[in-house]
Amino acid sequence: MEKIRKSKKSYFQSFIFFFIVSFMSIPVLAQEEDNLTTERKAPEFTLQSLEGETISLSDYKGKNLVLHIATTWCPFCNAEAPHLEKLYQDYKDKNVEVLIIDVKEPKDLVKSQLKEKHALSFPILLDPDGKVAASFAPKDVLPDLSRDEVMLASNLIIDKEGKIRFMSLLDSKNFDAELVELKKRLDELL
Repeated sequence: MEKIRKSKKSYFQSFIFFFIVSFMSIPVLAQEEDNLTTERKAPEFTLQSLEGETISLSDYKGKNLVLHIATTWCPFCNAEAPHLEKLYQDYKDKNVEVLIIDVKEPKDLVKSQLKEKHALSFPILLDPDGKVAASFAPKDVLPDLSRDEVMLASNLIIDKEGKIRFMSLLDSKNFDAELVELKKRLDELL
């Protein structure tokens, strides 16, 4: 019975999230001249990985980091997951790391429905209260959503000095599951 309740909750969350983003197009914040991403220092964070390892943003100083903020019930996050793994395999020898921050979900669910389901080989971090995801949210973007929800299905590139060089928020009309724009910007950075 508990599984049925969780399944209904996940379905309902997915429906509400999809409904909101389908009618409210969020602009892709990928332009160099956009002051939200240009030279903005990424907020420091420390979270636990699925394996129980403590990981901080500062651990990636000197590397380029692709950061994806997700939940298991987000259809957009699930569509991007295999492409994030491919990106990781293609770029790991080029001083690029990949992380997923999962927002407000239990470890076992994230392990089975994200890591194992998509055979992800890079770290997945748990953001149990959504504060880390919220710390990345630009001001005045969909103010009717909580700040951690604004960041769901977002992708960021954080450069070697810890500055955000690319940020894409979910744009359901121009959804880029294959991460074409992100890879283009990453190639420019390298």
